[in-house]
Amino acid sequence: MLAIKLQRIGKKHQPSYRLVVAEKRSKLGGPPVEDLGSYNSFNKKSTFKKERILYWLSVGAKPTVTSHNLLVKEGIINAPKIKIAMKKKAQKEEAPVIPKETAAPPKAPEEVQKTATTDAVTTNEAGNS
Repeated sequence: MLAIKLQRIGKKHQPSYRLVVAEKRSKLGGPPVEDLGSYNSFNKKSTFKKERILYWLSVGAKPTVTSHNLLVKEGIINAPKIKIAMKKKAQKEEAPVIPKETAAPPKAPEEVQKTATTDAVTTNEAGNS
């Protein structure tokens, strides 16, 4: 199946794109069937061959979502833009926050031992009586 898609060209960090007709499953650097124009993403300038694009659409080539939206923006296709669904980042689950007023301050190890021995003494005395 043929697709009208963007093929990246240009240097690192300076992308520009060709609008080409190529096999849907072909690799990005693969040879296209025909070059239909270009799009520069820095200055948003585009040059497209309108007659050839309309020909390939009539033959059955399907534009990708991004190329479809570019063609709609340029007025070559009379159709609504397609919304591109972006994946949202997964939010981390946070542990419930305990207010400081209700939380008891941690006891020092010496205090823990003293309270344990005094509790044991009081229970022994209560049992002896």
